[in-house]
Amino acid sequence: MPATTAVDVLTRGALTVKGRLPGSSNATLLVEAHLDGETTLAVYKPARGERPLWDFPPGLFRRELAAWHLSEALGWGLVPLTIEREDAPYGTGSLQRFVSADFEQHYFTLREDAHHHDCLRRICAFDVLANNADRKSGHCLLAEGRIYAIDNGLCFHVEPKLRTVIWDFAGEPLSPAIVDDLRRLVAAPLPAPLAGLIDPDERRALLRRARHLLKTGRLPTDTLGRGYPWPLV
Repeated sequence: MPATTAVDVLTRGALTVKGRLPGSSNATLLVEAHLDGETTLAVYKPARGERPLWDFPPGLFRRELAAWHLSEALGWGLVPLTIEREDAPYGTGSLQRFVSADFEQHYFTLREDAHHHDCLRRICAFDVLANNADRKSGHCLLAEGRIYAIDNGLCFHVEPKLRTVIWDFAGEPLSPAIVDDLRRLVAAPLPAPLAGLIDPDERRALLRRARHLLKTGRLPTDTLGRGYPWPLV
């Protein structure tokens, strides 16, 4: 019998709410998923716990899912495994595998180590593609020997909304590896799981952003000085 995987545990495991994670504007809960002797912690964002926004439609948890699918389509592995559960304790929402991070580290500390720069550039390119409106410093987690990008609910809007703390690499040329991955993304239809989570206009806008990155060959520059989230961390 095949070993139980993290996908199995999150998808089919019994869920127990352990508590609420601090500092979140929407309901963000730590849950424990248990299946066949395997246990995985996850971050649960129920749809019913979302605050209404004037510029994003309800269902931000689906954008968390879409961000994971985009990261996987690119082969970048930036977003922890994220799935949808309809039978979760407070109704439908996203479950994202909890990564045990060094919470003393965040973007402003990670950027001081040049060994992290390639990964941070990739997160920067990812946020341009996803049109991330809220990349705070604390959304970059050092865990398992890599950097993860979490809290991706405010993404994929059709209007330009990029707000990020990652401007240190502005104007730098894209690496050949990033260029190759972007070319692969635009050369074929978006993967069905990703396409099914955002509307047609948002899909077209995503591909436009990818093509624009390829055309310029560089990470963008915040010429107006308005592209920062608040708070920064």
